[in-house]
This record gives sequence, C-alpha cells and structure tokens, in this order.
Amino acid sequence: MAEQLSLEQIVTCGVDKNTAAVIVPQINQWLSSLPARECWQQLTQHILKPEHPFPLHQLLYETTFLDWDVNQGLPPAWFPGDNQLQTTHIGELIKQFKMSSYVELHAWSVQHRAEFWDVMIQRLGIRFQQNYEEIVDLSQGIESPQWLVGARLNIAESCFQAPADDPAIIFQQGGGSLATLTYGELHALTNRVANGLVDAGFQPGHAIAIDMPMTAESIAIYLGIVKAGCVVVSIADSFAAAEITTRLRLSKAKAIFTQDYIQRAGKQLPLYAKVIDADAPTAIVLSQDSSQLVERRPNDLTWDEFLSSNEEFQAIAAHPHAYTNILFSSGTTGEPKAIPWSQTTPIKCAVDAHLHHDIHPKDVVAWPTNLGWMMGPWLIYASLVNRATIALYDGVPTERGFGQFVQDAHVTLLGVVPSLVSAWKTSGCMKGLDWSALKAFSSTGECSNPQDMLFLMSLAGYKPIIEYCGGTEIGGGYITGTLVQPCVPSTFTTPALGLDVVILEENGHPADKGEMLIIPPSIGLSTELLNKNHHQVYFAHTPLLPISPTPLRRHGDQMERLPNGYYRAQGRVDDTMNLGGIKVSSSEIEQALYSVEEICEAAAIAISPPGGGPSQLVIYAVVTPDSHKDTAALKSDSQQAIAQHLNPLFKIRDLILVDALPRTASNKVMRRVLRDRYPLQSVSLQRLN
Repeated sequence: MAEQLSLEQIVTCGVDKNTAAVIVPQINQWLSSLPARECWQQLTQHILKPEHPFPLHQLLYETTFLDWDVNQGLPPAWFPGDNQLQTTHIGELIKQFKMSSYVELHAWSVQHRAEFWDVMIQRLGIRFQQNYEEIVDLSQGIESPQWLVGARLNIAESCFQAPADDPAIIFQQGGGSLATLTYGELHALTNRVANGLVDAGFQPGHAIAIDMPMTAESIAIYLGIVKAGCVVVSIADSFAAAEITTRLRLSKAKAIFTQDYIQRAGKQLPLYAKVIDADAPTAIVLSQDSSQLVERRPNDLTWDEFLSSNEEFQAIAAHPHAYTNILFSSGTTGEPKAIPWSQTTPIKCAVDAHLHHDIHPKDVVAWPTNLGWMMGPWLIYASLVNRATIALYDGVPTERGFGQFVQDAHVTLLGVVPSLVSAWKTSGCMKGLDWSALKAFSSTGECSNPQDMLFLMSLAGYKPIIEYCGGTEIGGGYITGTLVQPCVPSTFTTPALGLDVVILEENGHPADKGEMLIIPPSIGLSTELLNKNHHQVYFAHTPLLPISPTPLRRHGDQMERLPNGYYRAQGRVDDTMNLGGIKVSSSEIEQALYSVEEICEAAAIAISPPGGGPSQLVIYAVVTPDSHKDTAALKSDSQQAIAQHLNPLFKIRDLILVDALPRTASNKVMRRVLRDRYPLQSVSLQRLN
C-alpha cells in the first residue's frame, strides 16, 4: 500500500489550499486501493493537469511508485492503450504478420532484413524510375552492402505523393501569423530551383552548399538540388567562417545558397558576410531585410535572378548509391568527418519516422533544427515521404512564442534536445499552453535526465517520449522507442527495427553494460567517408560475435541494458561530445582555445551530471607563466574564442587551471582521468536519479 499524502504536502508543491483540499481525498483513495500502474493512469487522466506546478507531478509520480524496484530502472510514466496497439503503424504490422508482440516483430525484422526493407519500401510507396531486381547484394561483404540492385530513382520524387492541396509546410511569418505551403506549391518551387540550377550550368553530381536557417525556401532549395541530381552540402548557419571554409573545401562545393541576415532573439546577424569571409564559391543570396542593401560580389546572384519561372522538372534518376547530401560529423580528430548520404539513406529516415515515431498523413511535425545537422534533412524526409506537414518556427525555441506556435499549428509530434527542455523547465515559459494535439515527443542529440523528461510529458497531459539515438552516419536511429511499449523517462526501449545491437565489455565479451555496437547491415548505414578510411573508423579492431562471423560496427556510445530489457545511455566511449545537440570533438575545441594568448595547453571534456542530462563542457587549461588574468577572465576569453572559431552555441560550464595535463607514455592527453577528477556536485532530486 502506497503512503498517504497530506494537505500540507500538496500545498507545499505550489497548489492553492482550496484546490488541494478537493483533490487530496481522491488521490489518497487511488493510492490506497489501486496497483501502481492503474493508480498512475487515474492520476494523469483525472488529477494532474499541465497547469499544475511540476513539483505536484513529481510528488505523485514518486509516491505512486514508492515500492518500485529501482534495479529495474525507473517506473513508466506512460502506458500504451488499445488505440496505440491497434492503430499505430507498428500495431498494423504486428497484425498483418499475425505476430503476438513487438518483440516478435523486431526479431523478424533483423532475421529477415531484406524482406523487412522490401515491405517498408512498398508500404511507403518509394518511387522508382527503374525498379530494383534485388533488395540487397552482400557479395562485397557486410561493410559494403549494395542496396536496391538495378534500381534507378530520385528520392525527392517520393516527397511529393500527398495530394497537391495538402499542407506540406506550416510556418510562422515575421508578423506572427501562420502561413501554409501546400504540397503542390512546394513541388512547384522545388522544380523552379532545379531548373535554375540547370540554367546556371550545374550538372548532376555537382556539390551545392546550403548555409541557411530551416525555412520553406531552404527546404525547396534542398529538394531542388536533389531533384536536379546534384548533392547538397549541409552547413549550419551558426558556424564561423573558418568552419564554413572547411566544409566547402571537403565537399568541393561549386556554389552556395545563403541569405543576407538571420533574425535571432530580436537581433539581426549577418550570414552572407560570413560566407564571403569563408571565400565561398558563387553564392545565391536570399534577402530577409529589403530595407538594407547588401553589396554583392560580382558573380553572386540574388534569389530572384537565380530562380527559374519553369515549374515543371523531370527528376534526374540515379544509382541507389549516388550521393544526395554531404553532412559533417566530428570524430576524435580535429577535421570533421564528411559523410555522404545516398539515394537510399532517406528511406531510413522515413522508416524510422513511420514506425518508431508513428507519423501519419497530415500529422504536423515540429523539430527545431537546421539543415547543417542530420535532423534537418531527416525532418524533410520523415515528414514528406510520410505525407505529413513540417512545422517551422521563425524564432528561438527557448521562448514562449515557440510554445504558442506548437499550440496554434496543432503540432502532433514535437522533437527536442534535452537542454531545450531544461530551459523551459527553468523559465516556466510554456505554462498554460494547450499542447493537447500532441501524440508524442521525441528527444535526441544528447543524454536526457528523467526529471526533465517527466516535466516534458506533463506539458501535454502525459504523452510518450521517443528517445532517439543515432547519428549522421546511420541516417536515423539505432536505439530508440515505440508507441506500443511503456515509456520510461530517459530510457530507450528497443533497437531500431531492421537492425540489431550488442553490448560488449572492454574484453570483447557480451555484457549488460559497456560499448554498444551495431550488427549490420541496414539501409541508412554509411559505407564510405570522403576524407577518412571508413573501415578504420567504424569496423577496424571490432570483435566478431561468438555466434556469428558478422563484423560489428562501432558508434561510440556506452549503454546499459536494464533487467526489464530497456536501455540507458552512459555517455561516449571516445572523446567526441554532444553539446546542445551538436556533436563536436575535443580536438576541435582545444584548437580554438589555442587562440587565447595566455593558454598554452588545454583539454576539453564533457561531463554528464550524475542524474543524467545534457553533457556540459569543462576546460582544463595550462597558462603561460607570465599570465596575470584570473579564471573568470580566461573563461570569458575562451568562450569568445570558441564562438569565433567554432560555434557560439558551445557554452563552457567551468574552466579549471592546472599546472600540467595528465598524459600517457605516448604523450596523449588522458581525458578520462580529468573526467574522474572533476568535482561535479549532484543537483538531481532524490528518486529521479
């Protein structure tokens, strides 16, 4: 029997005394008479409301599951009902194949991978100009699968299968009103971009960069580049000029789409100027501020000068392994990995969205992101191939205006990074909004903490969160969740359908805690890198499974498998870190810090709070003997250097001065030793750790 709650405990949570007096008897009746699962369902359906103070939600969650066996992991905060089990896409597949459970469906998907991908390609209606003869040919080895043998396709064609009058994009205009671009209108604009590229002399295979925010125009540009047979080069609009230069060089870009300014939190930030500083090739420049004339370089074009008036275009068909996009992801060295997406990679995006996120036609998907990160292209394919609507907000997602947009656009799936949720929780800016249209959340980009995720669920009257972990080189997720399994805050429920995983200890033996490796093959998994040896990065020195000679593929995540079969993230194996949802290597940060005159040595590490949550950046620095600056001044200079040379979104939590950095015999910095030394105090609340 769960403990009874007093009126004072409810009032202490911030509930007014009259309201508390009304709800306490019912709460205590359910606590004393119902099993924990049924009690929690009654509380979330009839007592707890989004407008209630979060401490009340937390108190009732903890009290309901007071006797929960914490060795199993945290208790679920959401349970699927008959609706999810019957009407979700996963539920439909289970019924179609006469299976008894999700576990059986996943097992089938990895034991019959070719059949699984064939079923999903047919289910999504992927369009081909020449159909495939075979789903996959493994004659070149598991590291180099040949998918969709004999096919010719342009994946952009699969983005326009919805009725022409259906909304493709809903976005917020500068004045605050909502506007819609239909599938027909987006298709016409996409074709005008493709014709403009041909008219300008670009040919299939040419790399064309995009350095813009996520807008209706940038989505049309992205799809127009792909439809013309060219290759998108993804560059985040927050990057400094030096980082833009690196990505243009690695991709051999022939041109770049950009805009004059970016509006951020009431500030007008120059973007075209950074592109010029990066010595970019021919730029096509969209104007966001017609009142300010920006001087253009002689060979650059305005959007109106570039854009064709021809709204018809025959998509250029290509081999399934032809490039459509070059994205960048940091490794453990300073230069980012250049990762090409093929014509098949977007199928992985769309399948993950269809199954794990359960996106249906006319759903509305909002995910604050950028085309420079994989979730930008993922959002395009995940939404449009599934005939859903992309919701784009013109502003910063940490403000209440974003929450109002989610409400007004009737968003059904909201993607977040955990640091964003933490900001909402701290500011209380989302209080009182109606997010009842939401069917689910999805969280990706960095580790989450359970308290913040419970808070997020409470904002929408307890809708599930799909934890989604993957990467650019996967084209989606490899460990995630579903809407047919109970949702536990900050916990993964399953490997993605169509692939499997194994956890190994350092000695290579299977274990419940250690490095998680992927058992290939799967559509979406990269097969090459433009500037590194793909085998060395992902396959070299990985062990073979005892039961199979299949090579394992590394991704670099530490995971723990819980007794209930779920999974909990344990951070990164290597020295790559996720900061604010952006992957960056220690080396990149350290190189930026060396521009600070007083710093002669530096080591950047990411610290995960004991209770879970987003990684936080800590710098250990050795300064010159004649330095007279205090730690605060050096931290400020270091933050400025990172903003100038890398990304202003990377925030330093602490800068610690040391006499020397610990090193191995081969002179490598021992960052793990520094992590162990860091005296981070736990700020997580009891029982949610």
